Amino acid sequence: MVANSAGGLAVWRRLRILSSIRNRRRKDASLPASGTGMAGREAPPLTPAPGEAGVTLTELIIVIAILSILGSAAVPAVEFEVKRHKEQELRADLWEMRRAIDMYKDVADMGGIQTKADSNNYPPDLQTLVDGVTVKDHKMRFLRSIPVDPMTGNTDWGLRSNQDAPDSDSFGGQDVYDVYSKSTGTGLDGTKYNTW
Repeated sequence: MVANSAGGLAVWRRLRILSSIRNRRRKDASLPASGTGMAGREAPPLTPAPGEAGVTLTELIIVIAILSILGSAAVPAVEFEVKRHKEQELRADLWEMRRAIDMYKDVADMGGIQTKADSNNYPPDLQTLVDGVTVKDHKMRFLRSIPVDPMTGNTDWGLRSNQDAPDSDSFGGQDVYDVYSKSTGTGLDGTKYNTW
């Protein structure tokens, strides 16, 4: 469009003014000779004065079309960013819980925590990591709280015990050896969230 530069803007304004004058002359030529309308009054001009030029319907439609194209291009980008952020949060939550499980096991392996014989020194559940255990007269907590799974929106994580198969969907209940998301969705890398 010519109106993008400063000089082009001036040319564009002159063309609009000339077009407005030309339209006014055409209307003046089509008016009756007396130049009066109803009851001796002169009819108001049908075209706007040069300084009052508005937006045509065609210009409005073009602007709306351009905005809708830009808006439809932005929606997938926003959805991608939201999904990527949730995936980062899921990875961080899984890492935090797995780290807490490992810390619990390390303290239990050193004899600081009494555990069941068949637990292999892993915690009995996630809530134990939040509530903490007494180690040499001191309360030791491994998690502040059970994180919310960003994919499912709740704190109901999938659990695996040391006796379960590595890809098991059912929890044996003896101890908590690993955690995973219960979401059945697929990540941006093509893997299922419940395999992370």
